[in-house]
Formats: sequence, C-alpha cells, structure tokens
Amino acid sequence: MWGQHLILDLSECDREAIGNPDTIRSFSTELVDAIGMKAYGEPILEHFATHNPAAGGYTLVQLIETSNITAHFAEQSGDIYLDVFSCKAFSEDKALAVCRKYFTPGRIKRTSLQRGATDRPVTNAA
Repeated sequence: MWGQHLILDLSECDREAIGNPDTIRSFSTELVDAIGMKAYGEPILEHFATHNPAAGGYTLVQLIETSNITAHFAEQSGDIYLDVFSCKAFSEDKALAVCRKYFTPGRIKRTSLQRGATDRPVTNAA
C-alpha cells in the first residue's frame, strides 16, 4: 500500500460555518493535529466559482508532510467535499469527529481507499 485516501461528501452542513474563512482555517489546523500529521506551510484558501452560485464557495488546500488535504465548501447547498490523502496511516474516525464538530453535517458519505501502484511494469498496447 502506498497511501490511505479518505473521501468525505458531507451534506446539510452549517452554511454559516462553511462560508467563514476563519472557521475553515481553524478546522484545517485541528484536522491536521487530530490525525497526527504535520502541516507543510499555511493552508491555501480561496473563494471560487462565484460565476455559478450553486458551486460557489471556498476551496482549501493544506499540504501535509505525507501528502495533502483538499476540500471544497459549496455555500449555497451546504455541502463539503473533503479528501485526505497520506502515505502515513491516520484515524478516519478522528477526521470525521473534527468535521462533525465544525460543520454539523446532516449526512455523510464516506469512501476509504488504499492507494498503491502495482509492481508490474506498464506496457502500451499497440
């Protein structure tokens, strides 16, 4: 296995919280700590998709020494799309607890993947 990948689709979240950049930065810091990672620099947080109100919201990128955390916060719908990828194992339950604390989602769709390339050489079919 190369890495652990947690994919969370959170819906019915606190819209005030997901539209607040200070809350999102605090969430990022606490998430990194809760899963035992080390942040590599400050989180990048930008407001995107203002041309499409249904998709508009903040996007978070937090590099961690073992890979990255990314999320998009769709303000109008109250949805969050979060990915945590790390080549160091982490507690998915702790990640979920931080999400619940900050955003109180009504629904959670959780997908867990074990990532890894095969040890077979790649061949191109003619």
